Amino acid sequence: MPKTAPLRLSGPGVDRPPATLAGLLREWLPGQRWFAGKDRPVADLDVLSTTELFPGCLHLLVRTSHTGVPAPGGTPPPGDCYQLLLGVREHVSPRLARAFIGRVQEGPLAGLAVYDALQDPRSAELLLERLRHPGTTGPLHFEADPSASVPAGLAPRLLGAEQSNSSLVYGDRFILKVFRRIQSGVNPDLELPGALAAQGCKRVPAPVAWFRTAEPRAATLGVLQPFLPDASDGWALALRALADSDEFTTEAHELGQATADVHLALAAAFPSGGGPLAENDRTAAAMTERLEAAAHSVPALRPFVPGLRTAFGALVGRDAGPPAQRIHGDLHLGQVLRAGRDWFVIDFEGEPSKPLAERRSAQSPVRDIAGMLRSFDYAARQRRPWRPEWARRCREAFCAGYAARAGWDPRTKHALLRAYETDRAVYEVLYEARHRPDWLPVPMAAIERLAVRGG
Repeated sequence: MPKTAPLRLSGPGVDRPPATLAGLLREWLPGQRWFAGKDRPVADLDVLSTTELFPGCLHLLVRTSHTGVPAPGGTPPPGDCYQLLLGVREHVSPRLARAFIGRVQEGPLAGLAVYDALQDPRSAELLLERLRHPGTTGPLHFEADPSASVPAGLAPRLLGAEQSNSSLVYGDRFILKVFRRIQSGVNPDLELPGALAAQGCKRVPAPVAWFRTAEPRAATLGVLQPFLPDASDGWALALRALADSDEFTTEAHELGQATADVHLALAAAFPSGGGPLAENDRTAAAMTERLEAAAHSVPALRPFVPGLRTAFGALVGRDAGPPAQRIHGDLHLGQVLRAGRDWFVIDFEGEPSKPLAERRSAQSPVRDIAGMLRSFDYAARQRRPWRPEWARRCREAFCAGYAARAGWDPRTKHALLRAYETDRAVYEVLYEARHRPDWLPVPMAAIERLAVRGG
């Protein structure tokens, strides 16, 4: 039987875990899908907060520090804060063997086995119960929409496809996203869907419950939303259409309309107070800086740098198009769901590697449009022979759908669209070079098109 007595790890003076637990976590973290520092060995690990969430389950916020080669400019590799839910038992059952982290040799946990509690159905059930009953446990605050009803006893299952977070589905009715890499502030994946729901936008599942921490700094830890069990994500639907030699233009047109609906609702929920004309120079400079850093890391990019700079230089002194506003920030076919004939937009967290303040800032809606256009190109290159005309028709249909709802056509903002598409492709080159080298030819083909032929 697991030990359930209070473990007394919280409170004043507790700023480090037992040395053996810290060592176990240093070895375990780099093997997790959501760990961001796989290319930077963990040098040390500090506990920022430890709370016994319920008997046999510890909630930890830990900060890692890294060794490795400094980034361009001499900046040392930064540390990251991670959220961990650790189960603690005398013995771990065979069904939890994959969740096992190790056995602690000293301190209050001496002799106990530690494992990833999110892989334990019982712990997952208790976590949902905690969300169903708002309140406070130490620095953790559990809150809910009073108008929402979440029944008890929903069976949990852990999704295996998440990259930067962990998600639990309860009874095919709700999905809980547990953020792993934590930054101070309100996470956009709670903030934006809540604001969109208040605007009456039906394109986004509204949050029904969430939890956050007040220490060491306020931060969002997880969000519970309705789950769409019969929905398929846009990436899977696009690949299916390609495999069946089907067009995807009707779906792309409707997806453009859905994207415009979300942008219009976000603009109403978060008035920006003006256009971004004064930001053109800074936007171009930031894009150029990202290009230079990527070329430093990926030699294949260097021959195209002069041509790509022209895409960013073309922004200076030009009409920047629609006003800056809150946007999705990481929009692509994997971030949208289709249920019946309706498109839904999900995962408003933005690019997790970027600072939270940047992800919450007003930006051009063209950034989201460019991300989706690049996604059509990615899909078209998943099968041979490549289907460039399929991608072109989807891109045209998406823009037409967007224009029908938004009142302006992204295709008429050629310089702006080219700059944001180029910036996205540069990001893709860096990502693929680091994580999926076999995919590098996909964004490199776009780089050549954007640098040599101007879009």
